[in-house]
Amino acid sequence: MKYIYGCALLGLLLFSQEALSDVASGSDNAELAKKLSNPVAAMISVPFQFNYDENIGPLDRGHRTGLNIQPVIPFAISSNWNMLSRTILPVVDQSNIAPGRGHQFGLGDITQSLFFTPKQPSSSGIVWGVGPAFLIPTATDDLLGSKKWGAGPTAIVLKQGAGWTYGFLLNHIWSFASVNGSHDPTHPGISSTFFQPFLSYTTPTAWTYGLNAESTYDWKHNDWVVPVNISAGKLTRIGKVPVSFTMGARYWAEHTDISQKGWGVRFVATLILPE
Repeated sequence: MKYIYGCALLGLLLFSQEALSDVASGSDNAELAKKLSNPVAAMISVPFQFNYDENIGPLDRGHRTGLNIQPVIPFAISSNWNMLSRTILPVVDQSNIAPGRGHQFGLGDITQSLFFTPKQPSSSGIVWGVGPAFLIPTATDDLLGSKKWGAGPTAIVLKQGAGWTYGFLLNHIWSFASVNGSHDPTHPGISSTFFQPFLSYTTPTAWTYGLNAESTYDWKHNDWVVPVNISAGKLTRIGKVPVSFTMGARYWAEHTDISQKGWGVRFVATLILPE
């Protein structure tokens, strides 16, 4: 039973890739796929990111299946500037991640980022954005969230050319209040840096191959966790709606005693909506 979620997800990945192998892609699809590689592109997208990981917890017996719902919505705030809203809402199903705690299912904490970004790249082709990030304690179980309100800065810098996209995204979150308004020894304060360097290549047939590291440093405990992700994705259309399907694997190059270890899998379906 331990591997049911992982096997089901892997089967979904393989099925999706087979279904897409016969789909022809035009230049419009390739251009959309390239824009999708830019996290602050001025288009509405809704990624549904499925993840499966195991070997979690001090006894390495835990496993977790997660769905991150990640709507990205741009707003024009002037003739030269956009504000882009990026929300990450996790839905988590996990078991045995802590001795004696059994199974949990529900919402995790929301991470809400706002990027203020110029509408046009710089003269050297650099795209950038800066703004605030917020941690919102929406978790429905103690083991699914931090029970903290948090905030801090976020930034992104990237460049695109000849099919390539490369850059980095980062944020730092400090907690400033607890849900219950008092000190909770089971959920200590947060001072955490997220750093994601990324590299991808988009082909003229709208395939995108990517490599990134979603590293997090916990300044309270001086711990790194660093999953390295490799992926392949295809942008196609269902009717007139552009949809991107991506499959990938990751390896936890750095981990703590209680975090995920070894290999994990990922599947992402992204809808691109008209503005």
